[in-house]
Amino acid sequence: MKKFIETLQNIWRIKELREKILFTLGLLLVYRLGSNVVLPGINPDSLAQLQNQASDGLIGLLNAFTGGAFANASILALGIMPYISASIVIQLLGMAVPSIQKMQKEGESGRRKLNQITRVLTIVIALAQAPGYLANLMGQNALVFPSMEGSFYPMAMLCLVTGTVFAMWLGEKITDKGIGNGISLLIMVGIIANFPQALLQELLAKVSGGDGGGIAIFVIEIAALYLVFMFAIALTQAVRKVPVQYARRSAGKGGYGQEVARSFIPLKVNAAGVMPIIFAQAIMFIPLTVLQYSGAEGESISTFVSFFSNIQGFWYNFTFAIMIILFTYFYTAIQVNTNQMAEDLKRNGGFVPGIKPGKATAEYIDNILSKITLPGSILLAVLAILPAIAMTMSIGMQWSYFYGGTSLLIIVGVSLDTLQQIESYLLNRHYDGLMRSGRLKGRTATTAF
Repeated sequence: MKKFIETLQNIWRIKELREKILFTLGLLLVYRLGSNVVLPGINPDSLAQLQNQASDGLIGLLNAFTGGAFANASILALGIMPYISASIVIQLLGMAVPSIQKMQKEGESGRRKLNQITRVLTIVIALAQAPGYLANLMGQNALVFPSMEGSFYPMAMLCLVTGTVFAMWLGEKITDKGIGNGISLLIMVGIIANFPQALLQELLAKVSGGDGGGIAIFVIEIAALYLVFMFAIALTQAVRKVPVQYARRSAGKGGYGQEVARSFIPLKVNAAGVMPIIFAQAIMFIPLTVLQYSGAEGESISTFVSFFSNIQGFWYNFTFAIMIILFTYFYTAIQVNTNQMAEDLKRNGGFVPGIKPGKATAEYIDNILSKITLPGSILLAVLAILPAIAMTMSIGMQWSYFYGGTSLLIIVGVSLDTLQQIESYLLNRHYDGLMRSGRLKGRTATTAF
C-alpha cells in the first residue's frame, strides 16, 4: 500500500504527466455525459424493447462498447464503432491496394493521409448505419410526437453522424494531448461503465435467497474473475523471444575488431489481439440476421436458428471457437510481415544464429510464428467461450460478459498500454516504475483496440 501511495505521489509530481491524465479524464467524462443525452424527440420510457435487444448477441456487444448509449437511443448511439470498422477496412485494403501499401510505408506523411481517409470512411459508414438504427427505433413507437416522424429522420441522422464524429474527435484529442490511445480508452470506458450495475445485480441475485447460493458463491465468483483476468494478462503479454545478433566494427589499440551485440525479436503468442473474436462474432451474427428478415421457414432452418441463436449451446460455442482459431491465423498473417522483419534485420546487420539472412530468416520466423499461434489461438478461443460457460453455471448474463471475450481482452490490453506509458514517464524522470521488478509490457499490435 505504501508503494502504491508513493507511486501516485510521483505521478502527481510530474507536471506534464499530471496534466495529460487530467485532460484524459476530462474528455472521458464528456464522452460519458454524451452517452446519456437522448436523441431529440425520443421518449426514453418507451425503449424497453430496444434495451432487451441490446442484452445479448452482437447488438449486446455494440451496446457494451458504447457504454449503454445504443440502448438509450443516445446521440452517441453509434459510438466509435464506425471508426473501428473503417480502420479494419483500411487494414484489409492495405493487403491488396498498392496505393494504400505505399502510404503505409511513407512514415508520418503516409499516416496522416491514411487517417484522413479513415475519417471520411467513418462518416460514410455512420451514414449507412444510422438509417438502420433509426428504422429499428421507429418500430418501437418511441417518438414523443409520432406526427413529426418525417422531420425526425434527417435531424436524427445528423445527430447520430455528428455524435460519431465527435467521439472520433475526442479519441484523437486524447491520443494527441492525453495519455494512452484515445479510441481504445473510449471503448474501455464504455465497457467498464456497465461493471457497477452488473456487479450489483449479481450480488443481489446471490444474497436475495432462493437458488442464489449466498454471499459465499459471490466471493467464489469474484475469485474466479480475478483468475480469469490474470489469465488474460498472461495471454496478452506472452512472447516467444527469437535470439538475434548484430555484428559491429569497433576500433581499439590493436586496430579494428568485431563486436557482437545480442538481442531478440519478441513474437507475441496472441499477435492478433481481440480482432479474431470480433470477426467471428460478426460472421456468426450475419446468417441469423439474414434468416430473420428474409422470413424463410422450414425444419432445417429452424434447427439451424435454434442451434446458433443459443449462445450457451455446444454447437454455437464449438463453431465460435473454430472460427476464432482460423481468424487468429488470418489476422496474424496480416499483422506480422515476416519478410519485412527479415529484410529490416538484414539491412541493420542483424542475423539469427545459425540461419542465413534474408529468405531463410523469414521462413524461420514464419515457422516459429505458426507454432506459437496455434496454442495462442486455442487459448483465445477458450477465453472467448468463458462467458457462455459462466452463464451455464447460473452467473448473470451481464456479469458473465466480464469473464472473457471481447470485453475482457479490451480492458486488459488498453489498461496495459496506458500503464506502460505512465511507467515510461516515471522512469524517464528517474522515479520507480509501476512494478517492483521488471518492466511493464503493453501490446505491440498496430490496431487501436
